[in-house]
Amino acid sequence: MSSDVNKPPILVTRAIFPEVIARLAEHFTVESNPDDTLWDRAELVRRLQGKVGVFTTGVERVDADLLARCPSLKICANMTVGYNNFDLAAMTAAGVLGTNAPDVLTETTADFGFALLMATARRVTESEHFLRAGHWTRWSYDMFSGAEVHGSTLGILGMGRIGQAIARRGALGFGMQVIYHNRSPLSDALEQECKARYVSKEELLKTADHLVLVVPYSAASHHAIGAAELALMKPTATLINIARGGVVDDAALAQALKDRVIAAAGLDVFEGEPSVHPALLQVPNVVLTPHIASATEGTRRAMAKLAVDNLVGYLVHGRAVTALNPEVASRT
Repeated sequence: MSSDVNKPPILVTRAIFPEVIARLAEHFTVESNPDDTLWDRAELVRRLQGKVGVFTTGVERVDADLLARCPSLKICANMTVGYNNFDLAAMTAAGVLGTNAPDVLTETTADFGFALLMATARRVTESEHFLRAGHWTRWSYDMFSGAEVHGSTLGILGMGRIGQAIARRGALGFGMQVIYHNRSPLSDALEQECKARYVSKEELLKTADHLVLVVPYSAASHHAIGAAELALMKPTATLINIARGGVVDDAALAQALKDRVIAAAGLDVFEGEPSVHPALLQVPNVVLTPHIASATEGTRRAMAKLAVDNLVGYLVHGRAVTALNPEVASRT
């Protein structure tokens, strides 16, 4: 922790790269968390007292109750692109700026999404468990036969930057037919670049061989994939979720996997994470990873740097880089 009474006080909620703390300390009095202690709500509020800024990791809930108890707060800077931990309406009402970290993780996350798709389609996790358990004693023609990836139909729900990057990988790298559903279609130019075709959500579900979810989480997208949607999918289809927990009804998905309503799923995010629905741990046809889609060192450093840029930009220079509610900044 640095201490300089002339510097504005900020809080960093979790352990982060030492150079990030060093750069913040050039401008602020920094209270950090090098032991990476998981603070409960009361402890977070206590540590936010008197702070004007907070570096968050995407899991700390910032809502009207917290803001009322932390009146000195001016900015909350997420190092993630997702910001469903922010109640933006409450933050705007309280005059607190929210920022996130878009763009810098697009390609890395798309890489991982495709890796998860391939691991799911080709039953990598299931076959590894089989091998490690000592069950592999001979070759057989149908042992762990999976689904084709090349030349298949790739469906994407949510066609933002990451969805577009996944589409390009599928179309250009694997000769896949790409269909997508979004709140609104892409421009003709972007569709041509991604070699993607807009379809209704129902057609997407019915047609995709591999369905990748990259839709932002909101009240509107809560359980966008549930029992009814899974029932529309092909029994040979796979489902990949690199969006956010809550976009999929995990209980319904576990049942669908057990009943072979769909062939398999690959999940990097979960409802109530880090807890995982226990039924998902009991089915063999699912690949599970602990929210690591952006986890390369270079990308995580870039994400942290952008959060720092937002804190310094707003609190020192009066202008954030990636403001989520820029109307707050315009009031100051």
